Amino acid sequence: MTSVPPHLPSATRVSVCMASYRGASFIAEQIRSILDELGAADELVIYDDASPDDTVDVIKGFNDPRIRLIQGTTNVGYVRAFEAAIGASRGTYIFLSDQDDVWVSGRVGRMLEGLNDSAVVATNFAMLGGGPRPWIPPLTAKMNSRPLANLFGIMVGYRAYYGCGMAFRRDFVPIVTPIPSYVRESHDLWIAICGNLAQSIAHLEVPSLLRRLHEQNETPSGFRSLRRIIAARIMLVRLVLEASRRLRER
Repeated sequence: MTSVPPHLPSATRVSVCMASYRGASFIAEQIRSILDELGAADELVIYDDASPDDTVDVIKGFNDPRIRLIQGTTNVGYVRAFEAAIGASRGTYIFLSDQDDVWVSGRVGRMLEGLNDSAVVATNFAMLGGGPRPWIPPLTAKMNSRPLANLFGIMVGYRAYYGCGMAFRRDFVPIVTPIPSYVRESHDLWIAICGNLAQSIAHLEVPSLLRRLHEQNETPSGFRSLRRIIAARIMLVRLVLEASRRLRER
């Protein structure tokens, strides 16, 4: 494992970008499932957001040269942590990963197929240990040709875009980053907005990961207040306008 960018003799194919914080309980299982999917020239870039627990020690315990650990000195929040990991990545294809899920075997290959013709790919997930998914409808292949309907679904709140199930190509990084400064959550919806406005997003129906729900999940599991819902919708409108501007100027 390296803590600073090394000089690689060959091009990096896949960069997995993970934000970690207080992840000591579950991160080892997730890292193992990711490394099983990666080749020798791939990398797992982990930005630790100043974890106060043993998360960093668990990561360092792998001693795998494919792992690149960046240790933040102050807590910046998971959106900025993901942004920092993306900025440090070098792969042709960038995968996002939460610290507490488990990847399904074959995930990388299936998602790379989706990225052959699309700038962004989004997948479904199953629940670790079984059990019902959240109420939001799963993604389907027919959504590939319905970007406007997808955007409407994002605005209303019934499109199942989760960052842990998403990846995008290197040439799309200038559109995705920098993530607008007012985004404190829902970076996944920002990426989905960019992909749909570019009319270049693939939706894979087969789950590519097992999602773990627990009391420390960053994604809210309950209903929000009306005030927060309105604020979130205003933010989404701003994101649509910002993504449209970046795509025009591309």
